[in-house]
Amino acid sequence: MDLPSLAVILQAALSPNPDERKAAEQSLNQFQYTPQHLVRLLQIIVDNNCDMAVRQAASIHFKNFIAKNWSPHDPDEQQKILPADKDLVRDHILVFVPQLPPLLRVQLGECLKTLVNADYPEQWPRLLDWVKHNLQDQQVYGALYVLRILARKYEFKSDEERTPVSHIVEETFPHLLNIFNRLSQIVNPPLDVADLIKLICKIFWSSIYLEIPKQLFDPNVFNAWMILFLNILERPVPLEGQPADPELRKSWGWWKVKKWTIHILNRLYTRFGDLKIQNPENKAFAQMFQKSYAGKILECHLNLLNVIRVGGYLPDRVINLILQYLSNSISKNSMYTLLQSRLDSLLFEIVFPLMCFNDNDQKLWDEDPHEYVRKGYDIIEDLYSPRTAAMDFVSELVRKRGKENLQKFIQFIVGIFKSYDEAPVEYKSYRQKDGALLAIGALCDKLKQTEPYKSQLERMLVQHVFPEFSSPVGHLRAKAAWVAGQYAHISFSDQNNFRKALHSVVSGMRDAELPVRVDSVFALRSFVEACRDLNEIRPIVPQLLDEFFKLMNEVENEDLVFTLETIVDKFGEEMAPYALGLCQNLAAAFWRCMNTAEADDEADDPGALAAVGCLRAISTILESVSRLPHLFVQIEPTLLPIMRRMLTSDGQEVFEEVLEIVSYMTFFSPTISMDMWSLWPLMMESLADFAIDYFPNILVPLDNYVSRGTAHFLTCKEPDYQQSLWNMISSIMADTNMEDNDIEPAPKLIQVVFQNCKGQVDQWVEPYLRVTVERLHRAEKPYLKCLLIQVVADSLYYNAALTLSILQKLNVATEIFNLWFQMLQQVKKSGVRANFKREHDKKVCCLGLTSLLALPADQLPGEALGRVFKAALDLLVAYKDQVAEAAKEEEAEDDDDMDGFQTDDEEDDGEGSDKEMGVDTEDGDEADSIRLQKLAEQAKAFRPADSDDDSDDDYSDDEELQSPIDEVDPFVFFVDSIKALQALDPLRFQNLTQTLDFHYQALANGVAQHAELRRVEIEKERLEKAAATTAP
Repeated sequence: MDLPSLAVILQAALSPNPDERKAAEQSLNQFQYTPQHLVRLLQIIVDNNCDMAVRQAASIHFKNFIAKNWSPHDPDEQQKILPADKDLVRDHILVFVPQLPPLLRVQLGECLKTLVNADYPEQWPRLLDWVKHNLQDQQVYGALYVLRILARKYEFKSDEERTPVSHIVEETFPHLLNIFNRLSQIVNPPLDVADLIKLICKIFWSSIYLEIPKQLFDPNVFNAWMILFLNILERPVPLEGQPADPELRKSWGWWKVKKWTIHILNRLYTRFGDLKIQNPENKAFAQMFQKSYAGKILECHLNLLNVIRVGGYLPDRVINLILQYLSNSISKNSMYTLLQSRLDSLLFEIVFPLMCFNDNDQKLWDEDPHEYVRKGYDIIEDLYSPRTAAMDFVSELVRKRGKENLQKFIQFIVGIFKSYDEAPVEYKSYRQKDGALLAIGALCDKLKQTEPYKSQLERMLVQHVFPEFSSPVGHLRAKAAWVAGQYAHISFSDQNNFRKALHSVVSGMRDAELPVRVDSVFALRSFVEACRDLNEIRPIVPQLLDEFFKLMNEVENEDLVFTLETIVDKFGEEMAPYALGLCQNLAAAFWRCMNTAEADDEADDPGALAAVGCLRAISTILESVSRLPHLFVQIEPTLLPIMRRMLTSDGQEVFEEVLEIVSYMTFFSPTISMDMWSLWPLMMESLADFAIDYFPNILVPLDNYVSRGTAHFLTCKEPDYQQSLWNMISSIMADTNMEDNDIEPAPKLIQVVFQNCKGQVDQWVEPYLRVTVERLHRAEKPYLKCLLIQVVADSLYYNAALTLSILQKLNVATEIFNLWFQMLQQVKKSGVRANFKREHDKKVCCLGLTSLLALPADQLPGEALGRVFKAALDLLVAYKDQVAEAAKEEEAEDDDDMDGFQTDDEEDDGEGSDKEMGVDTEDGDEADSIRLQKLAEQAKAFRPADSDDDSDDDYSDDEELQSPIDEVDPFVFFVDSIKALQALDPLRFQNLTQTLDFHYQALANGVAQHAELRRVEIEKERLEKAAATTAP
């Protein structure tokens, strides 16, 4: 297609008429693979005589085509672009990118990234020569632009992948240094000089991000760069040309240069200037940096910050970065000494004012309270926020240098409280009070464990925080709620004070101002957690839930949902009357959040995060009412639409959370409904499509279907669930591209079928054994080998004669049993078993081996019988010891729980206490049967074992799924099998016992005695259970 025709089609692609547009797009798709098509597009993009809209359409089509076809993901896919066309594109794109207007340059820049990432250095060795040549020529901007993309390719690469960086630096950095030098000497430089310096800074940043290139270890070379960076840091930003608009101002070229310079100096200081570095070359660099530059940078940073003390302007990100540098300097003695002389001025005249409520806050509060709330709870905003950096600086100062600074800072805060209290209403400094409250909240961890402040906290709250609950100023009401939440866990000497704070926070949920309502809900979470007498909250739960859902209708925020989860968790089954309403409200909120997230099309959008929170809260509710199956029947219709839609590719962002809900619904409902069965095919399709990473999560509901809906699983033919399961398992087990760890749920599912469908799936035994044996031949990881052998064990327990005949038919019987016995005998250096570590593993093996003992002599010869008998005995002894050890540990844990029942935050005094590390004791009553039964334990069962399998920890059996073999006692089963052998073939039994040595005879007697003991215990448990069910 010639150029004019292509331009006409591109013009038509912009037509408001949908038919014309569609026809043009079809033409483009039809011709896109023809030779020279890319080159022609490029010609249109760079043609200044062509209509800009057509050039833009060409650039977007060009970018999309290159992204998809330049370097296909599948290496076997046929190349769609001719090598000659690729050469032409590579040669021409370099020339034109810098000449294009920004609108087009951004599209071609993306193409250039694709080309560099795919082709450099192998297919594009001349690229670096082009850059080097043009750095010395008139094309400096173009060369820097391309070099930035090249450096960015290696920014996060380490080790061997980083090798090309050294060559790039060797070839280009001497020229960069010269250009940087020349640019720095220009008097009254125009704005385009800032763009060039910014590109040089970005290239330097990418090159040193993970490692310092060896060329920069030369002190002379490094010093030449540092002189230029320090020059930029010290030199005032030109006043002329600065935009008045704050948003435009912070993005202005010269402020960008200042920001990138500080970024680089911070990176050098924090990553490479630490004297604790072990590597000798890096250690020498760190010493040199500390000695020659760190203090000078600190001085420049302090001078720069001084600008805001006298009312000047610094962009937020620049302030944030400088404060990060200062925070990192606190722990280093030499740097702290330099800081000390200016510390009071820094702390009280710069850092504290940054913590105070300001004009921008007030503007946002008034004009867009939703945005005010979003920014306040956005982690990404924290990375750029001067206020967060100021709080971090104060926290670091009192943590590392508390002796000389904590008292001084607290006295300053108390002074602000005092002057606020004494001032007449019209002169009260509300904003300073806000900053003081923020400081008190930020330092709560330190104050809660440091005397004399620790014992004065309650009085401080009553005097200075609680009065602000009724402040005429909204931001102080919000701050009071937040600070109260920070201190909700302290030990109140007067419970009325706790009660007053709790009720003030609850009242705040009805405040006229949205940010106050939101901060109150978050504070409520702490009060619910800290509340010792739930009667304080119980009467107002319906009111709390009402306010909570009103707020959820206004704000999408996952932190909101945490408060609801805390309430549900705390009240457990008492939430039953509200369970249906809660799920309905959360489902409605979920759909709203998903719609917002889809509209914004951003994965980290607050709507998407809040959607995840809604589903998690639903799971928490389902868990809290897990002993009330009738509620699941009522809740199911509300949750079905979510499960149906989100188990498809539409739900990839929330897939794990939805699977948890499906797991609860299939486990705790009285029966699995036909509607719930309709989800099975969706999970299978997703597993085949995108969800292989969620296979362990999908395993849980699939197990529930087979174990709790066995009859339907076996009899239904439309769809045929047995066939569906086989198709999925056989496909995954046969896939040679899948790692051992990834397929672990497959053998577990085969075991689920054999254990739950005993005597009813004979036709599946051979196919499943065949894929198991085939996969065993390829298995490398010990844990997968154990799982595959356990499939054989479960199959033997299912039907020993059938299984043995199939193994013999496959010519693998001897090989499998030899491997099994070898794995049973394998021990680690520490003496513990290397395989079959869990109680469940040992039990499955016991039942499988014991099932062989019942086979007649023609199927299991005498020698094999003896070998199986001994292996089963050894396993039973190991199993008995492990069960006893687990019981002992559980008893000890129960004792620990009761010991820890009274512990409280305020009793901690060490900085490294368990409480501070987030370890918490569990209330005794929370460890009751609901915890033992909960489905979450089921999910944990399917955690893959350590990837290197060198952990000596045995996994406890409460991590396992419930299964019919739970009711089978392996000792009783073993003894009954031996008795049956003795009755059927006395001579064979006699031969077996006579060939046993004294050790195994003693073991056999011990097992026989333990079996009789277990019979008595089992009967006692049965009678107790029967009595409990018949009791009124």
